[in-house]
Parts: sequence; structure tokens; C-alpha cells
Amino acid sequence: MMSFRLKASLLLLSILLLTNCLNTEAQQCRPSGKIRGKKPPPGECNQDNDSDCCKEDKLYTTYKCSPPVSSHTKAWLTLNGFEAGQDGGAPSECDNKYHSDDTPVVALSTGWFNRKSRFLNNITITANGRSVVAMVVDECDSTMGCDSDHDYQPPCDDNIVDASRAVWKALGIPSDQWGGMDITWTDAMGWYGYYMDRRLVFFTFIT
Repeated sequence: MMSFRLKASLLLLSILLLTNCLNTEAQQCRPSGKIRGKKPPPGECNQDNDSDCCKEDKLYTTYKCSPPVSSHTKAWLTLNGFEAGQDGGAPSECDNKYHSDDTPVVALSTGWFNRKSRFLNNITITANGRSVVAMVVDECDSTMGCDSDHDYQPPCDDNIVDASRAVWKALGIPSDQWGGMDITWTDAMGWYGYYMDRRLVFFTFIT
């Protein structure tokens, strides 16, 4: 009897482990395809903030998804200009406006942008022992790129939080290290902060 119970328990445990592995596998974001790079026309790719320009005939991976969101979603933080004339290109998709470098705003990879479901919502970004709340104002397109609509820049990876300078400042990262770093983020509620005259100002923001 004990042997039967032990075997049954081991079988159940194996099934649970297999199910968990399959669920984890199903949650992984896999590439959706590739696009071929085009050489940008002269002056058509803004390389501010060390932005990349597409290279002719290079194949770039595209994604329609992003990794699952949790209370500590791992991501790669990049630097983006959201003001007119900067490497962000057109006005932000959420409100059709440009945003000051002194305002903590971000663009998210296509999967996390989630068909505009995070329009003007806040996320909390954590790194370097600090956290900052930023507003989602744009999509970092993971599905397309290397054309005029995307400033002839490659498609984003599936795990990008593309942030304004205010976000990097709030995280206490020296300016000579801005450009790319590992972070975690999650959807935020309660407090929203922004920079005004180099001071971080907070007010209550209900999401």
C-alpha cells in the first residue's frame, strides 16, 4: 500500500512539473519573423542618444509578443528623446504630443504596449536601488522598422522600456552610463512623479 501511494505521489508530482514546464514554454515570446534592412536616405535617421540606423540587407528579428508581466518584470532600459526633432521621431502614439526630456515617460515593446491597453498608464521602474514612476506614452514597435515611419531604425526587441532622460536621472544613473541597462518594472498605481525645474514633483494619480 505504501509503495502504491509513493508511486502515485511521484506520478502526480511528475505531471505537475511537466504542466508547469509546458506553461512556462507557452509563455515565452518567440520571434514572429524578420525584415530586411534598408539604407536610410541622407539625413533620414536621427542618431541622437546613440540610436541605431538600419543597415542595408541586414535581417532584423520581429516580435508580436513580449515576456509575461509580473510584479518584477525583467526588461532592458534604453534612452529615447520624446521632444520634437529628437530620435523618437513622430509625436507619441498615445496623445499625439511631444514630451519634455524632464518628464518621466516611456515607450514599451509591442507586446507590453498591448494594443494600446497601457495608454497613459503608469509603470514603476526599478534599478540601481531606486524606483521611478513613468507614464506610457508610446510604443517601441517590435513588429516593424527600417522605414520612414520608424525613422529608419530597426524594430525593437521584445523586452524594451524606452525611457526619457528624466527616468535615467531619477534612477541615479550617471549620464555617461545612459543608453542601456537591466531593470525590472511593473504596472503602477497611486503616485505619479515628474520633473519640474530639476525638482521631482509628486501628486496623486489614480489608474
